[in-house]
Amino acid sequence: MHFIFSDEVVLLFDFWSVHSPTGMALSVLVILLLAVLYESIKVGKARLLHQALMNLSIPTSQQLIEEADQDSSSSDSLPVSRSPLRWFLCHFGQSLLHVAQVVVGYFMMLAVMSYNTWIFFGVVLGSGVGYYLAYPLLSMT
Repeated sequence: MHFIFSDEVVLLFDFWSVHSPTGMALSVLVILLLAVLYESIKVGKARLLHQALMNLSIPTSQQLIEEADQDSSSSDSLPVSRSPLRWFLCHFGQSLLHVAQVVVGYFMMLAVMSYNTWIFFGVVLGSGVGYYLAYPLLSMT
């Protein structure tokens, strides 16, 4: 198999059949945006992980002593810990983003496997544009 320059291709699904240069340009644009979305999801996962690690701080020995004193002084009230719930929500969010990233990644792989050079260029250019636009957001945390 080899890559071809053509304006006729079937992408991902039978209903996405391209038969004109305009249709190919729109398809390349959609694939480009899909690649930008893929890079954005990667950044979203990294930011969520960073936020989770910052919110789930390890208690110091002084904080543990203070919590023990509060527990002994008011034994009838149950201590409410939000850390496990917060960890669960962050982990659940990361899992959803991971699934979305895998699905988008497989769609891009299948689009490239059409062996159409224009679609391949759309994936490569979209990945570059997505990286350029999304990764500066990581330094804003």
